[in-house]
Amino acid sequence: MTVEWNDKQPIYRQLRDLVAERIMDGSFPEGEAIPSVRQVSADYKINHLTVGKAYQELVDEGLLEKRRGLGMFVTVGACCALTSNEKQQFIDEEVSAFLERAKVLGMDTQEVVGLLLETGGRR
Repeated sequence: MTVEWNDKQPIYRQLRDLVAERIMDGSFPEGEAIPSVRQVSADYKINHLTVGKAYQELVDEGLLEKRRGLGMFVTVGACCALTSNEKQQFIDEEVSAFLERAKVLGMDTQEVVGLLLETGGRR
């Protein structure tokens, strides 16, 4: 699998977000091991210190745990915690920006709600 790293944020942060997405979508189940630092470093052709920094950030957030001699494991409750945090971040950043843009365009709340209900999430 190839990942396109962007220049908008550090690679370790993008990797942290990628691992978080995989926890939320169930690719990395709670209680299970995730790929080793060496494996990820080799697979994505990035420095092992970068991978270690991404993993450490997830450990600091309580989403991963180190098991001596066994590797990194997804903590129980990580998916729920991530989903809750991501929802709040979505509300704080994206929904707020969306509503501000609608306001600038002269749209009122009822019009925005009507459009959302009408499209039903379709693109």
